[in-house]
Amino acid sequence: MYKDKVLVCKECGQEFTFTASEQEFYVEKNFTNKPQRCKTCRMARKGNQGGARQMYDAVCAECGKPCKVPFEPKTDRPVFCSDCFRNKK
Repeated sequence: MYKDKVLVCKECGQEFTFTASEQEFYVEKNFTNKPQRCKTCRMARKGNQGGARQMYDAVCAECGKPCKVPFEPKTDRPVFCSDCFRNKK
């Protein structure tokens, strides 16, 4: 039913094979997009995700304490420290 397909990695430009069994797995999981990276680039990308996140300095809109947040604060939206954020839930 499925046949191996040769795809080009968008990261390194190398060709890689999208096997018939991988295609069946994608259909089972209802994945609609084909893989865009070879196994080596996928593994390297996953390895980078476990690293330290960049944190940004901010001032809590609720209590006024300085805090660090994992996103760049915008001036048009309030930022809350983790304690105040937790209390708002």
